Amino acid sequence: MKRLLMKRFPPGMICLMLALVPISRGDESRPNLLFILADDLGWSDLGCYGNEYFETPHLDQFASQGLRFTRAYSPAPICSASRAALLTGKSPARLGFEFVTKPEAVYQPLNEPLRAPPFTLDLPLEEITIAEAVSAVGYETAFFGKWHLNRHYQRYLGWSPTHGPKAQGFQVAEEDFGSHPYSYWNDKSERTFLNLPDGKFPIDSMTQRAVDFLKKPHEKPFFLMVSHFYVHAPVHSRIKWLHDRYARAIPAEHPRHDDLAHYGSMVTTLDHLVGELLTALDAAGLTDSTLVVFTSDNGGHPEYAGNAPLRGSKWNLYEGGIRVPFLARWPGRIPTGGIVEAPVIGTDMFPTFAELAGAPLPSHLDGTSLVSRLLDPETPAETRKLIWHFPYYHPEAGFSNAPPKIGIDDGITSQTRPHSVIQSDGWKLIHFYENSVDELFHLPSDLSEQIDRSQAEPVRAKRLHQELESVLSESNARLPIPNPDFPRKK
Repeated sequence: MKRLLMKRFPPGMICLMLALVPISRGDESRPNLLFILADDLGWSDLGCYGNEYFETPHLDQFASQGLRFTRAYSPAPICSASRAALLTGKSPARLGFEFVTKPEAVYQPLNEPLRAPPFTLDLPLEEITIAEAVSAVGYETAFFGKWHLNRHYQRYLGWSPTHGPKAQGFQVAEEDFGSHPYSYWNDKSERTFLNLPDGKFPIDSMTQRAVDFLKKPHEKPFFLMVSHFYVHAPVHSRIKWLHDRYARAIPAEHPRHDDLAHYGSMVTTLDHLVGELLTALDAAGLTDSTLVVFTSDNGGHPEYAGNAPLRGSKWNLYEGGIRVPFLARWPGRIPTGGIVEAPVIGTDMFPTFAELAGAPLPSHLDGTSLVSRLLDPETPAETRKLIWHFPYYHPEAGFSNAPPKIGIDDGITSQTRPHSVIQSDGWKLIHFYENSVDELFHLPSDLSEQIDRSQAEPVRAKRLHQELESVLSESNARLPIPNPDFPRKK
């Protein structure tokens, strides 16, 4: 570890880090840190965010015990890119990690006007993660669940022995799909309902591993990351009583009725698993000494989450693709039942956790510590410039047959083309690279992004465009380039 620090931090900073004495079990100045990350959970999927169908009693109670953020964002509209940014505090543009991991560093196999950058395969070991930063100042670190920051090793989502969690600062890390459909989907005979009594859920072995970690004695404060596979596709539930409840609750005429019965069951299952973690934390006497943060890696899947009233979904940078639920609780330190409207983004996690742990920050982070806002939600909101960068096409399979228009809760996976976004003071500019067109939206008055104001506000649009270009240039962002093979010669 010391050799690793020598490569990553100045010598004087290392001395400070190594001199800090770990404090047992977390305290007011150095709490335990529990980071719960959902997969593909939409902004409006939880009851506390207004969902009219899905039951999420544990997360709703959690929100009432702490803070609920209404303008929280993922760093990217897609899994690997978002997770890399969450762990490093750097934007996908700065990391050069903007898509999901692939087997080879090749170009997208699409015949479109632009060529996206070659795929990023692994989170580079040179990048400093939250786990590395806090373990260097005495924290115990553990990871359970979905990693997706290396090329699939031996199986889908398999952890690499060279680039998995243990190579990125997590001292305890165990692979397990738990009860998610990934654990049984390859065996069609297992895609059946389980014989469970009403109110009972199947054991989720991944969550149980995290619960066991919480129950054991801790001589040091800990950073535990529980990275759920729920509610990512395959969207399917084996809990019959829960599926039947949603089959009755969702109107029969809803065009996605059957899918939503399964999806709602997955959302409620996720809620149950979060409840198990919080119960274990309480049973271990760690609730008051632990900051718990819950959020999602990106917006919801359009065929299930819908994301209304937001436009768009996972895979694009309209609000539905990047606005996510964000809850935080720290009894006695964070006010209860508060609502925070100030914008926050996933890259804020690194500086927030580092400040609380007493860990120094590496250079060139894109996030900002939320500690002062967590402790005092009334802290005046500063104008922030938030940046997103997605220089890829999606879907990769069947792109030409996908609808070009990105809508609202239409259940459709539409075409996403290379684009970047800047948001500042409620204004959001989207730049599309194919035709160099900008769209400008005023989110406070147009949350669904239906009125393009780029022509009505040309000065503002030009200024935001220039600021976006400046940040991307400073970040050394990889940009799409003209595709020399387009159009394909006959």
